[in-house]
Amino acid sequence: MKYFMNAMKGALLAVVATALISVPAMAGEYKGPSLSGQTVTISGPWLTADEESFEAVIAYFEKATGAKVEYAGSDSFEQQIVIDIKAGSPPNLAAFPQPGLAANMAAIGGLVPLGSSTANWVKSNYAAGQSWVDLGTYPSKSGKKEFYGFFFNVNVKSLVWYSPENFEAGGYSVPNTMEELIALSDQIVKDGGTPWCIGLGSGDATGWPATDWVEDLMLRTQPPSVYDGWVTNDVKFNDPRVVAAIETFGKFAKNSKYVDGGMAAVGSTDFRDSPKGLFTVPPRCYMHRQASFIPAFFPKRVKVGEDADFFYFPSYSTKKLGNPVLGGGTLLAMAKDSKATREFIKYLQHPKSHEIWMARAGFLTPHKGVDLSKYSSSTLRKQGEILQNATTFRFDGSDLMPGAIGAGAFWSQMVYYVSGASAKKVADNVQSTWDSIK
Repeated sequence: MKYFMNAMKGALLAVVATALISVPAMAGEYKGPSLSGQTVTISGPWLTADEESFEAVIAYFEKATGAKVEYAGSDSFEQQIVIDIKAGSPPNLAAFPQPGLAANMAAIGGLVPLGSSTANWVKSNYAAGQSWVDLGTYPSKSGKKEFYGFFFNVNVKSLVWYSPENFEAGGYSVPNTMEELIALSDQIVKDGGTPWCIGLGSGDATGWPATDWVEDLMLRTQPPSVYDGWVTNDVKFNDPRVVAAIETFGKFAKNSKYVDGGMAAVGSTDFRDSPKGLFTVPPRCYMHRQASFIPAFFPKRVKVGEDADFFYFPSYSTKKLGNPVLGGGTLLAMAKDSKATREFIKYLQHPKSHEIWMARAGFLTPHKGVDLSKYSSSTLRKQGEILQNATTFRFDGSDLMPGAIGAGAFWSQMVYYVSGASAKKVADNVQSTWDSIK
């Protein structure tokens, strides 16, 4: 249920945001050309608090240029944008929640390339810049690869949540490498504790939290090119490198000494209940790997930044694969060209357009030029720092796989895996499903 990340954003805002505040005076003001009389239309999925924040970003552009920007948010954006593009009446810009649909629209000639200069700017000015260029580059109707997607507002999944009080009581330090994380897990077991809470339950979507684990571990054990090939099935799902990543997940989830309730509880524990073990007395677990939305399911008394904190799910020091980050994000693509639309994309390259939303809530950016102190909470600032330190960024792999795989066989087979099946068996089963839909 990977789309759950977007659905829970509103709940997360209440947890991590200090408050919606007015836009403060900031250094490095954006000064655009005069565009009086010109209009830019934008459609996207941002509603409620996100819409208000984007409207604040828009308002600054309007004041600086004299242009008018009309934004229309919709909870059925993904259906409506296809209709509008195919009907020949698209907005100037569309904010896509993930690359797949944007790539589909580019393939039918529904998008206008942003150009190599914009791609080069992203490569130079976003942390892990080549990753963001790659994620925004798709084949055109003629098959030529072009840069279409400018990412604006992203999220982070590569997080491990913990209780600072419990770490302090146990004498534990935040690990900086995967080797240290495994050593910490072993030390907690040695001290009589249980290091991890893991729950895969999610109704009809049971199993999806395990796919995040496997995706993160693929990025930490293999080069990004292997991950990319796995997502498209150019690297088969039962390739030994994929099987090894699943087995690495098993070293955590199938080790009854490591997991609250033992291995048998992993598949049946609801992911929303799973992190609660961090806050019991005594703690039922010490760590929980989950994305940035999970505080919405912490006990109400828990204050993020005090009672709960997080650290980057670390990479192996011995693998020399840098600091990969798994996550998602929203990209703006141009469906109808105009001078004012091009200038709005230039505006989004200016730190100011990011800092306005940073100062409110629910926004993260890989822009290396922003002032990190502008984030509205320490939680968002720390996640922003993780993005700044990333050497590779990749989208949630199962979101990019065909639905029968990423929202079907991959989920169900991970439940089968924690129930006792071998990694090779479940990988073979997923590949068999993939072969059947080709």
